[in-house]
Amino acid sequence: MEDKTTEIFKNAPVPKAVLSNAIPSIISMIMVLAYNLADTFFIGQTKNPYMVAAVSVATPAFLIFMAIGMLFGIGGTSLISRMLGQGKQEKAKNISSFCFWTGLVIGVISMVLIWVLNKPICRLVGASDETLGYTSQYLAILAVSVPFLIISNMYSNIIRSEGYAKKAMVGMIIGNVANIVLDPVMILLFKWNIAGAAIATTIGNILATLYYMAHLLSKNSLLSIRLKDYKAGGRIATGVLSIGIPASLNSLLMSTSNIIINNLMSTYGDMAVAGLGVAMKVNMIVVMLLIGLGTGIQPLLGYCFGAKNKKRYLAVLKFSVCLALAMSIIMTVICYLGAGPLVTAFLEDKSAFGFGFQFSRIYIISGPVLGILFVMINAIQSTGAALPSLILSISRQGLLFIPILFILNALTDSAKMLVIAQPVTDYLATAFSVVLFIITYKKYFKDF
Repeated sequence: MEDKTTEIFKNAPVPKAVLSNAIPSIISMIMVLAYNLADTFFIGQTKNPYMVAAVSVATPAFLIFMAIGMLFGIGGTSLISRMLGQGKQEKAKNISSFCFWTGLVIGVISMVLIWVLNKPICRLVGASDETLGYTSQYLAILAVSVPFLIISNMYSNIIRSEGYAKKAMVGMIIGNVANIVLDPVMILLFKWNIAGAAIATTIGNILATLYYMAHLLSKNSLLSIRLKDYKAGGRIATGVLSIGIPASLNSLLMSTSNIIINNLMSTYGDMAVAGLGVAMKVNMIVVMLLIGLGTGIQPLLGYCFGAKNKKRYLAVLKFSVCLALAMSIIMTVICYLGAGPLVTAFLEDKSAFGFGFQFSRIYIISGPVLGILFVMINAIQSTGAALPSLILSISRQGLLFIPILFILNALTDSAKMLVIAQPVTDYLATAFSVVLFIITYKKYFKDF
């Protein structure tokens, strides 16, 4: 295993090192995207736009638990990759076990809370009288998957830190393919509708978790999920949380901002909410691919930083930025030109389609710069720079997006203007991320 890590992270040519880590991560994100699109697509085949709206409304609540997985996944990956770069394998085991057991406990507590507070949560995320029943049913079933969702999201990141990018990809594929295959069976064949979508998602998350656990309990892994290896001291908890919290805050704030925009959009009717949800799905085609690139290179950058290899770190970063720009431009053109057919696949109602088509083309305006944004975010996280990571995470979907959203809502009476808030935010956040990286680089690399 040490030879494998050294070969990929330390000795492989930069393009090979980047692509061998980024491609499996991108494929994993494609599978996540396919699962998200499949849920909405097959729910759309029921010809009930209120079910589509309910899935859109419930998504922010689901993102919260993905954020918990990201907290330990990104935080754990950053710290573990740096420890492996320094040759501290035993501490890497302690970190991995800490992430597993802490995440599991949080997942079980969250599951119970969703059951107890189901209806208030549905109202909080923006469910109307027409969508409340569907949203409540969807979340109640998904609650079962929360512990598995947290662990699978966690280890789809963490095992990349030990050089197993392909295994991380396989776990994601298993979970998402299972979900995609089960969706038409449970939603349309069994006619379980929105409950079928939730059950398929739950089964997918369970299968992915079992795959990762089998790997981590095998002799092939440097890491551990055994309780005897659990340690929170020795700067393990603080090391994971210092990077994990900023990383997860971005998802939490994304969830919060989605709740806010859903509530603001609801004044224009449930069809506007359905159109917004589908537009977000279309935009995810670009976003998920670029997130895959960013998370894929983070362990490589973290290893280079831990090994104090400044030259290789910069070479990896330069190649990744160029690759991100190319991907951003290509995917933006594809999604802009294909907005009509993509939205039609999910919505047949003319009113909902009109909103979805218009919103999709507005969201995709962010496309050309998103690649740079996600590369910069992961480059900062790879250094363990807690404060810059925190500032950037709370800025994009919090300090920037939410005020811009409320300002545009106050100045105009237009659903379109609510959606424009996101592209405006993304361009500002990208510029800010570059500035923060330069500051981080000057501080953390001055002794290299």
